[in-house]
Amino acid sequence: MRAGMLALAVGLVLPRFSPELPASWELLTLAMLGMVCALRPGWRPLACFCAGLLWACIHFQTALAERLPVELDGRTFWLEGQVVGLPDVRGDVVRFELTDIQSRHVGLPSRLRLAWYDGPPLRGGERWRLAVRLKRPSGMVNPQSFDYEAWLLARGIGATGSVKAGERLQAAAGAGGWRDRLRSRLMAIDAQDRQGAIAALVVGDSSGLSAADWRVLQDTGTTHLMVISGQHVGMLAGLVYGMVALLARLGWWPRSLPWLPCACAAALVSSLGYGWLAGFEVPVQRACMMVAVVLLWRLRFRQLRIWLPLLIALDGVLLLDPRASLQAGFWLSFGAVALLALVFSGRLGRWSWWQTLPRAQWAMLLGLLPLMLALGLPVSASGPLANLLAVPWVGLTVPVALLGTLLLPLSGVGEGLLGLTGWSLSMLFQVLSVIASWQPAWFAAGLPSWAWLLVALGATVLLLPAGVPLRALGVLLLLPLLCPPQQAPAVGRAQVWVFDVGQGLSVLVRTRAHALLYDAGPRRGDFDTGERILFPSLRRLGVGRLDLLLVSHADNDHAGGAEAVQRLQGAQRVLSGEPAQLPPSLQAELCDSSQAWQWDGVRFDLWRWPQAADGNQSSCVLMIEASGERMLLTGDIDTLAERALVQSGRPVGAQWLLLPHHGSNSSSSPPFLAAVRPSAALISRGRHNAFGHPHPAVLERLGSRDVRLYDTAATGALKVELGTFGAAQGLREQRRFWREK
Repeated sequence: MRAGMLALAVGLVLPRFSPELPASWELLTLAMLGMVCALRPGWRPLACFCAGLLWACIHFQTALAERLPVELDGRTFWLEGQVVGLPDVRGDVVRFELTDIQSRHVGLPSRLRLAWYDGPPLRGGERWRLAVRLKRPSGMVNPQSFDYEAWLLARGIGATGSVKAGERLQAAAGAGGWRDRLRSRLMAIDAQDRQGAIAALVVGDSSGLSAADWRVLQDTGTTHLMVISGQHVGMLAGLVYGMVALLARLGWWPRSLPWLPCACAAALVSSLGYGWLAGFEVPVQRACMMVAVVLLWRLRFRQLRIWLPLLIALDGVLLLDPRASLQAGFWLSFGAVALLALVFSGRLGRWSWWQTLPRAQWAMLLGLLPLMLALGLPVSASGPLANLLAVPWVGLTVPVALLGTLLLPLSGVGEGLLGLTGWSLSMLFQVLSVIASWQPAWFAAGLPSWAWLLVALGATVLLLPAGVPLRALGVLLLLPLLCPPQQAPAVGRAQVWVFDVGQGLSVLVRTRAHALLYDAGPRRGDFDTGERILFPSLRRLGVGRLDLLLVSHADNDHAGGAEAVQRLQGAQRVLSGEPAQLPPSLQAELCDSSQAWQWDGVRFDLWRWPQAADGNQSSCVLMIEASGERMLLTGDIDTLAERALVQSGRPVGAQWLLLPHHGSNSSSSPPFLAAVRPSAALISRGRHNAFGHPHPAVLERLGSRDVRLYDTAATGALKVELGTFGAAQGLREQRRFWREK
């Protein structure tokens, strides 16, 4: 039985790692193989594997077929739909999901994720008629960043879009409207400015947590405590079960009612109710299923080991929706439970609680380390200490928050309990902030497969029981983390990364022992490119402190992420064409045309137009030359600045040209292209950007000169090995079946 369940789980998760989904004839062959294996008793685990693989592939194919057709990409439609879930309000934009779509246009997806800038308040359960510009699911692809496309597919979202106009057709109704009203009530309570954290613990809405809050939680490895997870659900079920059992032991339970079935039923109902409040995300699904299995076995007075409930929950979650395997929370949730079961089962003797808690945190840090590295998530060295304090703290706070929510109809009682909850959470965040300032989260450099396997083996060895010989050798196997394999280019060559930052620009130029970042992308609201994309990507690539941060000019799409890069990554020097317009904390200096230097056999030359009349014309231009191959980075210079550069007498010929101003028609003039004579051009821009970049006239000029074009909107981040005279490589070439080709 267990072999079959394990084989089923393997089949259900296998497509997540496939670059392409099987064709129809391959799925038919798989179905026939599964039926044949089912007839042979010894081959039934293989039949379970085939069934799981077939079920998962069908689900993924169905989800991909639900995406917005290519021919409708970027068009605006009038449609009707119902708001589901809790709208996420941040600043002047509200993001929400829409289902039950009705439109006269054929082919629209059944679930959309929309953004409405400066729009009216929205409630879950409302029905709206909207004018929406729809886009196919797409996200930025970088050496290290959140995989937005996988997240959209996991949620069954077939298109994203922005709302242009709309009218409410129906007021909030049903469960969605009730959850939204409850959230609004919680957010209106005086709770030491921790209403957002209370809403996160009660209804699973994290939109009230600020970017600073999330930074503290990430640095201390306590993010799981501010979203409703399996820990919260299991704790509530155990508390309800224990209360009924205690009443029965004290003789206060009605004798006409058998206490054990009532305790199990109450615990299950409470866990399901809490899961419903949380929106039934993957960790909650897993917890509810495990609670149900444990209670069922307890009701039958049977001993139950952890592995069978875990397998049942794993198969149950994946059978319900195989797309859950696309989410990092799926792997962390099941991985954490399996790890604790492995560490605490089969040990000699019993551990007291003061031994168990530290060992559990130590096990989580080491055991989840390989998984965190594989998922590209930050590792918190202070996590064991922070969780040792925060886990029981939140464990005691959640029941008070739920009781306060339940008693809100009683004037003053519910508000008082929630005020106490807010005070407790405020104190918790103060403690976590101190820990985070002492030891922030750590992004490890990317490891090749062999190095990752060594780290995984080392973590496993260190978690073995104390009596196992040579267990300390596991420390040596972790050395690749501290001394990752060298990824820097050879002397005389430069590695250039044009990051995918949407409508903006950021380019990393790396030599053997030095690194330069040209521009730092945009910052829009809470989304800071420097913090969310550039810092993790630089760490992933093994880049330490930057030697130079060169901000071409002060426009937000080039300089927005500079402060975050300087704060998190650090740069020895900052240069810019508009230093006075940058934040004082950067201490930027003015770049000028006299600056030139060599790093590891690679030459760098700067140019800036002294007569520049605006920010775009003030852009610092950088020429890089490695082993005779040259690349010209131009910022946002316009036609006048291009003419001045050509007339300056400097050699501007280059094999690679980063198109000025993202391919705007105000740049890339024919005389400039004739002077540079590029064989390849790079464009950094966002899909469906409001400026129409790149302009058709610019594309026509490039085409007439047989210039090969690389566009980050189509290729993701681009890598060029300057000095090898090779082609650029886009990260979208690393195929994932859910990514746009």
